[in-house]
Amino acid sequence: MTSTIPEPHLEAPEPLRHHRDSETQEALHSRPYAMESNYPATGYTRDPVFPEEYVIETSTGLVPQRTLEEIRSNRSVSSTQVATPANERDTDPEKGGKGPTEFVTFTINDPEHPYNWSRAYRWYITMVASALVVCVAFGSSIVTGGLGLIEDQYNVSLEVAILTCSIMVCGFAVGPLLWSPLSEIIGRRPVYIISLLLYVIFNIPCALSPNIGGLLVSRFLCGVFSSSGLSLAGGTIADIWSIEERGMAIAYFAAAPYCGPVLGPIVTGWINVGSGRLDLFFWVNLAFAGAITIMIGLIPETYAPLILKRRAARLRKETGNPNIITEQEKTKLTFRDIARTSLIRPITMIMTEPVLDLMCMYIVLIYAMLYAFFFAYPVIFGKLYNYNDGQIGLMFIPILIGAAFALVVTPLIENHFKKICSVRSPTPEDRLIAALIGAPFIPIAFFLLGATSFKHIIWVGPASSGIAFGFGMVLCYYAVNNYIIDSYQKYAASALAAKVFLRSGGGAAFPLFTTQMYNRLGLQWASWLLAFIGVAMVFIPYVFYMFGARLRAKLTRD
Repeated sequence: MTSTIPEPHLEAPEPLRHHRDSETQEALHSRPYAMESNYPATGYTRDPVFPEEYVIETSTGLVPQRTLEEIRSNRSVSSTQVATPANERDTDPEKGGKGPTEFVTFTINDPEHPYNWSRAYRWYITMVASALVVCVAFGSSIVTGGLGLIEDQYNVSLEVAILTCSIMVCGFAVGPLLWSPLSEIIGRRPVYIISLLLYVIFNIPCALSPNIGGLLVSRFLCGVFSSSGLSLAGGTIADIWSIEERGMAIAYFAAAPYCGPVLGPIVTGWINVGSGRLDLFFWVNLAFAGAITIMIGLIPETYAPLILKRRAARLRKETGNPNIITEQEKTKLTFRDIARTSLIRPITMIMTEPVLDLMCMYIVLIYAMLYAFFFAYPVIFGKLYNYNDGQIGLMFIPILIGAAFALVVTPLIENHFKKICSVRSPTPEDRLIAALIGAPFIPIAFFLLGATSFKHIIWVGPASSGIAFGFGMVLCYYAVNNYIIDSYQKYAASALAAKVFLRSGGGAAFPLFTTQMYNRLGLQWASWLLAFIGVAMVFIPYVFYMFGARLRAKLTRD
């Protein structure tokens, strides 16, 4: 590759420099401003000089900073986006010397550029990333198939047994604050391998724990380590698909966090019936997590900033020119700098962004209701039909069927969005169409569940409520996730971190009182209470679809 790059430490001849300028300008025009695509999202206090670096391709693979500033100036870009402080221009990033700064880019049809990998291989990576999320979510709910085993083995109450599920979901809220910034420094692949290996290992003390304290601590650590899958898998998909192609991949990925927990009680319910062994729950989870860890570990690095950072280091060594850098290296940040931003900014956004709060609360409600199903179904089907844990697990299959229906509808919604894009510039509100369709199905599911929770009604009635819930759940999550990303493009990573933090809190809290609620309010009114809450929340996507632009203009700070 070095043979195609002019000696960077020498001033390029004038004709060659003009050729590189025009070539760079053409590349920039063909690839619009794409900072939200792959630019590192945390730790940076001002706009980058070259945000397009990680998505464009140039023939030489090097773009002088001087060229960028000239092109930006000619295109009348605001000085805050273009200008670099005088004391930072052409600065040697490692030795402090002076010289012309050159940014590394991908070359034309670069085989290291994830966008250039074969479509089939990118879909394979998408499926592996989705399977990882399913695996992590599956691990959180496996204990729901044998709460009685936990009560008997450790001599604890039902509330403490339920806590073994909730505490792992609490770990989901904590882990991303570590894994997200670390992935910007060392890349996604090392973070996956390190964290998921630890997740696999900590399933062992879960299986062998002699007391409930050891089980709770191990489950929490499992949540912390496995949460890398929840926080980074979406980024992996964004790494390999351009914005134009990403819609369908994200649509299928959106079902994973919600379908994964449904599989837990289905599998472990029958393990409980067949063997009565609690430790077998965790050995099965260890095998599943181990297989997924091997699959994700074999995928090469997909994070473009790190790929180019390694290339820049190689070129500096080969050419002896210390001024070949990436945009990420221009402002050197420590892990502490990035971690501080990753921790503070999501919390700040939660406290200062009402638009984000309302959307996150909507997701919290749906996620919490999903976990409520895990503890409502044992009460309903146990009391009405005397089903065992294996049979109760089968009642969750309709939720998967509903999610499958949502995935059938999603391509139609995505095609509609593309038509909007062909006519005009899309707005974040255009992403809410899926939520407009799916939102009413959430309260419908719980009204149906309550209305059919009578002994004289066949089990198909309450079980079929899962179809409505699964359908609405996936469509709403898909729509709101895209809405948050489009509304907070520059700080999308922090906005999504805030969403994960709140969502995990809701998922952890609801199971702790769901069983008592059904026992005290009765099978009908407990479900109807959740339905009325769903009715109140259903207006959120409709209000934002109609008035979202004005609300964002008034309420959004960034």
